[in-house]
Amino acid sequence: MKGSQGAVLLLLYCLPFFCHAQDDPDGKDGLLHFPSRLFNRIQSKTAKLEDQLTHQTEKYLRRMQRREQRLYKKLYKADSGAAKSLFNGSAEQYAALGQKLASDTGASGLHLSGEYQAYTDSLQGMLKFMKDPRAAGALTQLNSLEAKMQDADQIKEYVRQRKQQIAQYIQQHSNLAGLQGKEYQGLNQDVYYYSQQVRQYKEMLNDPDKLEKQALSLLNKLPAFQAFMKQNSQLAGLFNLPGNYGDPASLSGLQTRDQVAALIQQQVSAGGAGGAAALQANLQSAQSQLDGYKDKLNKLGGGSGDIDMPDFKPNDQKTKTFWRRLEYGTNFQTTRNNYYFPTVSDLGLSVGYKLSERSMVGVGASYKLGWGNGIQHIAFSSQGAGLRSFVDVRLKGSFSMTGGFEYNYTTPFSSYQQLRAWDNWTKSGLIGASKTVSMKSRVFKKTNVQLLWDFLSYQQRPRTQPVIFRIGYNF
Repeated sequence: MKGSQGAVLLLLYCLPFFCHAQDDPDGKDGLLHFPSRLFNRIQSKTAKLEDQLTHQTEKYLRRMQRREQRLYKKLYKADSGAAKSLFNGSAEQYAALGQKLASDTGASGLHLSGEYQAYTDSLQGMLKFMKDPRAAGALTQLNSLEAKMQDADQIKEYVRQRKQQIAQYIQQHSNLAGLQGKEYQGLNQDVYYYSQQVRQYKEMLNDPDKLEKQALSLLNKLPAFQAFMKQNSQLAGLFNLPGNYGDPASLSGLQTRDQVAALIQQQVSAGGAGGAAALQANLQSAQSQLDGYKDKLNKLGGGSGDIDMPDFKPNDQKTKTFWRRLEYGTNFQTTRNNYYFPTVSDLGLSVGYKLSERSMVGVGASYKLGWGNGIQHIAFSSQGAGLRSFVDVRLKGSFSMTGGFEYNYTTPFSSYQQLRAWDNWTKSGLIGASKTVSMKSRVFKKTNVQLLWDFLSYQQRPRTQPVIFRIGYNF
């Protein structure tokens, strides 16, 4: 239902554009009537990312500068001359990098550096193409973010070089091996996590929503926009594409596919009868090695080209924002009577905070829904409530160890005022195992099955159920 509502709203937002496109199918006048919400969303998104990038970069710069100062003091005790040489001007350089980051707005112009971001290039082209004051404001904000992204890349490269310089000096002097302690390891981790943080912000920037995708899709159908991008995109500037790019006349003088194939055949023939077989074997071997390297690169940095090889076990959750580390879930359990009909069902909701890829802590709440006494006597009632806390540690594969502490109100109630009677709440201490079941259905792909033992149930009067079976879903 929500998806259909979103589609209707999107159609209403883009309706003025459709009407205008019928009058100007080529988009020659550039006056494309997109909704204000599109430009506001782009500007708000880029401004938020810029604030986060600036804040995190300044924090990492201060932290790395403090670590270098402590390393300097340790090295100074062993070799004062080397300490002055290795750390001379370091503090000033960190300050200069921070000042440039804070003041750079991209007004002086941008140049393509580092990894090419296709979506960002298209988004900039869209905002430049449209002769709309609203687009100009969004473009200014986007250029400011792009400038800070480039500054962040320079900072990242600088701190990498500093780490390498310090490491090489320590390795060349055996009497300084003691410096490879807490501060140096901390500097090494800061460099890695900062690289991952920058890469994550780039991924967030290049993650368009439905409205942005629809706008670019509509624009890409216009010949005028296609011609504009061929002349003004970052990619066009990088390869210096000619003005008649795409015209058959521009291909004059280039080698054809048949000519290239003939050259390859000539080289293969020089290898004799087994030349083709040897070439094929070498190509397969190279492809296999390339696939292996691509897998390793994807695991380390997503193939982004800005990977720093860690010499420690990184925590992939550390660079994520608080909200991106949250995982929501729901679960239920039932208590049956002699009539094979559930008497009470516990319906629970939870929110977990990922400490790492393998561990999570969280809290939750539950509502005990009564169904009646048998199939012939169905009656809905409020049979209690619960407050939960839990710890989940993944052991191997899809199996995890789960523990938790809960308060349960097991008395029927008719108003929330009755829940304030804490004397009627019972305690539960849970420990057990859980397994994530990969089901074919997209809806229940993260189904979680738990088998728990309540070791505090034997202290309750009346005694509560010691073994609990729950089925849940995380999303």
